[in-house]
Amino acid sequence: MGFAAHLIALAWQALMRNKAQTLMAMLGVTVGVGALVTSMALGRGAQEAIKDQLLAAGANMIIVNSGNYQTERAGAGGSPADHGYIPSPKPQRTPYLVKGPIPGFPNVRLLNAHFEDDPMAEHDHPLASERLGDNMAGLGAAATLTLDDAEAIRNEIPGIDFVASGVHENARISLKADPMKQWFTRLHGTESDLPVIRSGWIFPYGRFLSASQVRDAEQTMVIGRVVAARLFGEGINPVGETIVLWNQDFRVIGVVDSTSWAAQPSAGDDQFDAIYIPVTTVHSLLNLSKLNTITITTESAGETTRISKQIEDILRRRHGITEQMPDDFTVKTQAQQLLGKGLSPDVARIVAGNLESIDALTIEQLSASLQRANRTMLALLAGVATVSLLVGGIGVMNLLLLSVTQRTREVGLRMAMGARGSDIASQFVLEAIVLSVVGGLIGAACGVLVAESLEQVFQWSTDVSVISMVFAIIVAAVLGIVSSVYPAHRASQLNPIGALNHE
Repeated sequence: MGFAAHLIALAWQALMRNKAQTLMAMLGVTVGVGALVTSMALGRGAQEAIKDQLLAAGANMIIVNSGNYQTERAGAGGSPADHGYIPSPKPQRTPYLVKGPIPGFPNVRLLNAHFEDDPMAEHDHPLASERLGDNMAGLGAAATLTLDDAEAIRNEIPGIDFVASGVHENARISLKADPMKQWFTRLHGTESDLPVIRSGWIFPYGRFLSASQVRDAEQTMVIGRVVAARLFGEGINPVGETIVLWNQDFRVIGVVDSTSWAAQPSAGDDQFDAIYIPVTTVHSLLNLSKLNTITITTESAGETTRISKQIEDILRRRHGITEQMPDDFTVKTQAQQLLGKGLSPDVARIVAGNLESIDALTIEQLSASLQRANRTMLALLAGVATVSLLVGGIGVMNLLLLSVTQRTREVGLRMAMGARGSDIASQFVLEAIVLSVVGGLIGAACGVLVAESLEQVFQWSTDVSVISMVFAIIVAAVLGIVSSVYPAHRASQLNPIGALNHE
């Protein structure tokens, strides 16, 4: 180890005899390595950005909807599905405390009540619209999914990333401070994992619902950017304000916006012209026990078809559905939903039934096309950087050739003292390696700084990899070795007597 350090020290001393020439040659290597590291960081960043955009568009998303009007089993003939009765996870009659006077029931405070989404119950108690004094309060469509179903999907199927339960309805909201400011929008009762599922979301103000707020059924609300603009105006922070829903006060804790080109906020959309409250709060206020949807994301976009089939199997088993019975739910990937838009139910069912990997034919192929285009761009950038590195290698060769000429007498003296030609050649090769590696290290550091600067100034996506830095330095070292072959061979072939007499 000490002998190797001694040889490296000798090589560095030899290079420092001509500092200006050494620095110029090293600069060429530095620029080449820096360009290679930067181009690879830009290419990897573009790949990650494409992946993020596809995931933000729902490439790995599966949505389970409650109810299934048309049967999809063989021989069903397209008749309406008989959903049967799915038992509630709680007793059918549950006591609950009514807060405040009830229109038409002034003396009632504590009632034995059915869940209002129980299809077998005779509702002999005030419904949500009566209790809350808002005729829009209530679940408009029959629901067949439960929170226990969502928990089973989360725990029993490998390859699932996140699961979020949902109850969805149209809702009219108003400002507490100005009741005349009203907006008709979409309500989503959901869980705290939803922003992770919707990976293209950002929060310009505040945050999303927390797990504790969902667990405690708090009356807190996150509003979409469109809703915030309609009620408060563009660029106004509404966090801390109070919005009235079903004659109940909800505190605004955040505003949701989008960073994805695939999902931009617009009036009437389902994400940003919407409000979000805890699903448990919806269940508590409306006396419900079921869900409209369960939203799932997979770890890989290519696994959505397999996992969707496993979800169907689990839900059929949990709901006691036999082979002769139709499903009381539907499971669709994002690709299936996109292909089904604009088609009649029969045609959409035929398309979905004949394409077992329908998501692979849309989102995966789109992803593959974008990845191929990105690899082409990365190859072009790497090619340009490699040319720069090649120019640096030519600089190293020129320095060594000049060094052989300037150090001819030194070479002759070493040969006269017994040095072999291979020893002389090794010394020049080692000098080239030291020059290239030092220049490569500086270039890698500069490449990281340039990549970070591009990301900060131009908002470009970059991803600096340690592997790419090590690869660039190794390429520089190999190029240095190749560049030193001719100068080292020329030095090893010098005649000792002629070299000693060289002026």
